[in-house]
Amino acid sequence: MTEHRAPGRVKEVTSLANPLVKDIKALALKKFRDQQNAFMAEGLKLVIDALDLGWSIKTLIFAKAGLGNPTIEKVAARTVAAGGTVLEVSEKVLTSITRRDNPQMVVGVFAQRYLPLKDIRPKDGDVWVALDRVRDPGNLGTVIRTVDAVGAKGVILVGETTDPFSLETVRATMGSIFAVPVAKATPEAFLGWRKHFPGIVAGTHLKGAVDYRSVDFKGKPVVLMMGNEQQGLPDMLAESCDRLLRIPQAGRADSLNLAVATGVMLYEIRRGALSLDARSGS
Repeated sequence: MTEHRAPGRVKEVTSLANPLVKDIKALALKKFRDQQNAFMAEGLKLVIDALDLGWSIKTLIFAKAGLGNPTIEKVAARTVAAGGTVLEVSEKVLTSITRRDNPQMVVGVFAQRYLPLKDIRPKDGDVWVALDRVRDPGNLGTVIRTVDAVGAKGVILVGETTDPFSLETVRATMGSIFAVPVAKATPEAFLGWRKHFPGIVAGTHLKGAVDYRSVDFKGKPVVLMMGNEQQGLPDMLAESCDRLLRIPQAGRADSLNLAVATGVMLYEIRRGALSLDARSGS
């Protein structure tokens, strides 16, 4: 494959006991993801997108069946050029790494990346989502994917949240983890940053008296603040909002899923910037 380009950088691995495989499997646990500053993403398209967006690849793992595939060989060459390791593995090893019976043919291990909160300086029209103590990886991943879809700018994780780089979260983002900046902050640090925020901070709250469709968000930077799945926004964060909004409901359910509610809000806030004619770049 790419041996002639970089001798010794492409390793064939068939044993589950191989230390490299053990290190990659350990990325299922947050402790080891943080120790290695790494995370796993599955799928050839995702790996190519990540490389195109400038993410740093540590290891590329591909199934033997991918040998001779020119696209996979090109990605392997890019990985080696970036200083990463390429592993050609058996399907048994790939199944073990991904914990899936029908794994994708390609898996990438990338360096984690957080945006420092102080570097977020929103301009008019920018939309950020602040998530308070989000617990569910599926919710977080879906929010990141929706932020990407509506052309919002990024996500700020407030307090103790689920890990954006867990395998479950990354899967739920469908690749948007590579396109959406993620920052994290303690509630105190977030409130300190919020003091200098020049636009509207809007939160959804069961005590909100304002219909979410009645606010004019156009032209200003917006932070949409969404509370924890069980408890909603705590008073400290709710009091920092310029507007407390509510999404009307008519059925027996007394609340919406966090990711769905965030999606409803984002489409309303971004309504003026979205059209079917062309992908909006704003």
